[in-house]
Amino acid sequence: MSSPREPIGVVGTGYVGLVSAAGFAELGNEVHCIDIDAGKIERLKAGEIPIYEPGLAEMVGRNRERMHFSTDIGDALRSARLLFVAVGTPPTYSGDADLSAVNAVVGTMPASDRHALVMKSTVPVGTGRDIKRLFAEQDKTGFRYVSCPEFLKEGSAIDDFIRPDRVVVGDDSDWAGDAVVDLYRPLLTAEHGGDGPGALVRTDIASAEMVKLAANAFLATKISFINEIANVCEETGADVIEVARGMGLDDRIGPKFLQAGVGFGGSCFPKDVMGLKQLAGNSGYHFQLLSAVIEVNELQKRRVIGKLHKHLGGTLVGRRIALLGLAFKPDTDDMRDATSLVLIARMQAAGATVSVYDPVAEDEARKLIRGVRFAGSALDAVVGADAAVLVTEWREFKDLDWSAVAAAMSGTTVIDGRNALDADAVKAAGLTYEGIGRS
Repeated sequence: MSSPREPIGVVGTGYVGLVSAAGFAELGNEVHCIDIDAGKIERLKAGEIPIYEPGLAEMVGRNRERMHFSTDIGDALRSARLLFVAVGTPPTYSGDADLSAVNAVVGTMPASDRHALVMKSTVPVGTGRDIKRLFAEQDKTGFRYVSCPEFLKEGSAIDDFIRPDRVVVGDDSDWAGDAVVDLYRPLLTAEHGGDGPGALVRTDIASAEMVKLAANAFLATKISFINEIANVCEETGADVIEVARGMGLDDRIGPKFLQAGVGFGGSCFPKDVMGLKQLAGNSGYHFQLLSAVIEVNELQKRRVIGKLHKHLGGTLVGRRIALLGLAFKPDTDDMRDATSLVLIARMQAAGATVSVYDPVAEDEARKLIRGVRFAGSALDAVVGADAAVLVTEWREFKDLDWSAVAAAMSGTTVIDGRNALDADAVKAAGLTYEGIGRS
């Protein structure tokens, strides 16, 4: 008979915190979820899930008896020795991570030799060292610290938690690190006592902190690289889809993150690339490559505006543009650093009238976007449009009736910003198709 799983605390009920809490509850842990937002806590108590993530509402519903919600961190401290920190660390104007929420959590910790903070939030390398120093200054040397970065992808976060490719634990080789590994044990490979797919990387705290930043920066670099290749393909007549297919068959490269498009966004890549670049600069090293990755990503969005100018007679003044998709990626309502925000601002500045549609992200988008028409469907969005731009590759956009789209539009231009549409179907409807990096 397996031993009972220990209760844990999770501070922060955003994407990372709520998914992690639900995942651990699914594994059998009692989970005490803490958040300073009293309104959010009340909604969670009532069964309302404040974010869109496929499968999350169902998982929380299955485990309601194991999940406890409160604004009082003392509820977690009394019940659990491990407190997972999953609060926001947004970028400041300088590009550094804003650690005010992390520091607020650290400041509420009591002197204790039976508790540990487990850092899920993405933080700069050296944060663990600084927190341990702060604990020492406050006579809290018994309070332990573990770095356990998250690798959840929005849109597939539930599966990523249950079937991780790796679990990274950075600690001081003490009971706290052992306890975190034990929590994840069922998800690890047989080599580590589990029956899951997850490799265990147990290392020092600074290296664990760097793993998350380096992984995201590398993936962002891969995206910017294929976007540069796409731009060269447009000049030379090559097709970036075919080029990426040939590249991806090399097992040293692989096919993932070789999809050319209008650039990356979201809560992780822009912040983590900038954060690592800033961290390097603060340490005295100029990370030239990441400067180029950031620049390419910004320029890629401008190229969409250039394509519209090309097809619409050199000006967007008085033109009607429809944007299909607002979230930074499909299967999420997350609008953080979404490409759509930049495109809308530039289209409006150029004199265009913009209509938009997203099947999930409209409520979040309304908090950030002004002066656009929010449509009730994709077909409604393109009514009277001179051009349509696919920004987020939701499944329903791939399945559109392009004859109906052509009948609704005033113009014929379709810009496929994710190379996700059937180009032949679009052209067969009498529309002009242009993708990214396609001849």
